[in-house]
Amino acid sequence: MADIRTNIAGLQMVNPVMTASGTFGYGLEFADLVDLSQIGGIIMKGTTLNPREGNDYPRMAETASGMLNCVGLQNKGVDYFCEHIYPKVKEIPSNMIVNVSGSSPDDYAACAARINELDAIPAIELNISCPNVKQGGMAFGVTTEGASQVVKAVRKVYDKTLIVKLSPNVTSIADIARSVEDAGADAVSLINTLMGMSIDIERRKPRLSINTGGLSGPAVKPVAVRCVWQVAKAVQIPVIGLGGIMSAEDAIEFFMVGASAIEIGTGNFIDPAISVKVAQGISNWLDCHHLESLHDIIGII
Repeated sequence: MADIRTNIAGLQMVNPVMTASGTFGYGLEFADLVDLSQIGGIIMKGTTLNPREGNDYPRMAETASGMLNCVGLQNKGVDYFCEHIYPKVKEIPSNMIVNVSGSSPDDYAACAARINELDAIPAIELNISCPNVKQGGMAFGVTTEGASQVVKAVRKVYDKTLIVKLSPNVTSIADIARSVEDAGADAVSLINTLMGMSIDIERRKPRLSINTGGLSGPAVKPVAVRCVWQVAKAVQIPVIGLGGIMSAEDAIEFFMVGASAIEIGTGNFIDPAISVKVAQGISNWLDCHHLESLHDIIGII
């Protein structure tokens, strides 16, 4: 049987399949549906320094081969997570990773510092697609300066594995990746959602409450594969690929262009056990092709 273990900057994983933030809750919600120990890592829903109500409804809409969402990082804040969620998730036998968001570098750093104190959380994933309130709402992740600023602030207070999630809504995602690597990121994950919009022509209104939202699902996979290919050639740190993965074959595309692990997001809404099925499918594919290890195909393109 092929060896599908992987390592992301010291993060040891039984297989390269992770669940994407915002699509798998805190993992607890899926415990009766799937064996959580068979998932390489669970990236929990976005956590911010202070509680957030999120956007008004409607905030999800189906599209051709995908979905739009503008949930808006609804959560009860990092203190609530530490006091009420952490005691419940710290015994889950997987890499439990917190997705951290903020509206200023200080917010990110303060939230990350609280997570740093939690022994059973080995890593965080920074969502730098959040709007910078001091710069008129422009996302941190769309400029090298903004992305670097956030990572440097977090790196000062966070000493475990630091993954930075990159936005595809940029001119050069490779430049952004290099900037966060230089600022101290241990790994990058990509892509976050593409900006999209859908109109209800009978109501003559957008289907989402704030007009636009993040597009995810199979429709974005070709863009995601291209971005991972470009970033893997631009940085020395590990790359985690995501965007429209619905099968082992989809995942293998990402490995071949340089990803060392992948995340599944929208697929969790369709099949709660998809992560375990994809992990098994990767192993089967490698066996069928007489390959001994996942690493035999990483970055071959």
